[in-house]
Amino acid sequence: MIIKDVLQQVESIDARLCELKGDRTAGALAEVSRLQRRRAELLAGCIRLKAEDKVFLARHPRRPKIDDYIAALFTNFFEQRGDRQCKEDASILGGIALYKGQPVTVIGHRKGSDLAGNMKYNFGMPGPEGYRKALRLMKQADKFGRPIITFIDTPGAYPGMEAEERGQGEAIARNLAEMSQLTVPVIAVVTGEGSSGGALALGVANHILMLENAVYSVLSPEGFASILWKDASRSGEACEIMKLTAQDLLKFGVAEEVVPEPLGGAQLDPNALFASLDAALEKNLTALRRMNGAALQAQRYKKFRQIGQ
Repeated sequence: MIIKDVLQQVESIDARLCELKGDRTAGALAEVSRLQRRRAELLAGCIRLKAEDKVFLARHPRRPKIDDYIAALFTNFFEQRGDRQCKEDASILGGIALYKGQPVTVIGHRKGSDLAGNMKYNFGMPGPEGYRKALRLMKQADKFGRPIITFIDTPGAYPGMEAEERGQGEAIARNLAEMSQLTVPVIAVVTGEGSSGGALALGVANHILMLENAVYSVLSPEGFASILWKDASRSGEACEIMKLTAQDLLKFGVAEEVVPEPLGGAQLDPNALFASLDAALEKNLTALRRMNGAALQAQRYKKFRQIGQ
């Protein structure tokens, strides 16, 4: 895996550059210049990454999370909680916000930035209550004419026995059916790892945008390798076969646009990513706002019927 080694070297350089910050001696300035050149050379090798490298970046622990996107792109976010049936599922974050001064509903998978955060948010794996909460907010948005923007980043829906007992499969299936009938614009943004029905439950959208190093697949490469070859260690080989990268999915018509990331991944320069995503969201939302409810339903239906043809 190329990118892992590159990022380790870049992190070491960044740490040294941080130590030299403020030092204006001739020796320090010369070292800073040398380190910056080396950093640029390393990242220049990240232009053509393998699918396995993109999976690594999609799962990077410092990759921006939904909280970061909300803070950077929206204002006046008001979180809404609970599925009104069982409980609150913190692995789905949703609410109302303003985008460019216009009200929208924002919903997405939520992961933590450390072990404690991941435990709190169940590693971004929602149970049925999370999907029912998401659907409640989407139906509310449909009622009041608010566009819906979803952020997808999950290894899949939670597969535990208690989730199945409370209707995990039914909750996901209902989301798919109900989202297909929404009369407001729906934009889904795959920001990291989008796996299985856990991702698709927020992905029945008019337009799907994928970050350059995001992946979107029927299951994880490890799961694919385990099923096909009974050997999870062949996940790197599976990454190539599965055609799960943003570039593959753009070619197949699953995604409408690939949003560029900084060389080496979004975690190295989140502000540059936010600017690129902001431009893509504004362009796609402007186009979809010109369509009425029936046209949005028809476009969404046609999009998914044409996939794979």
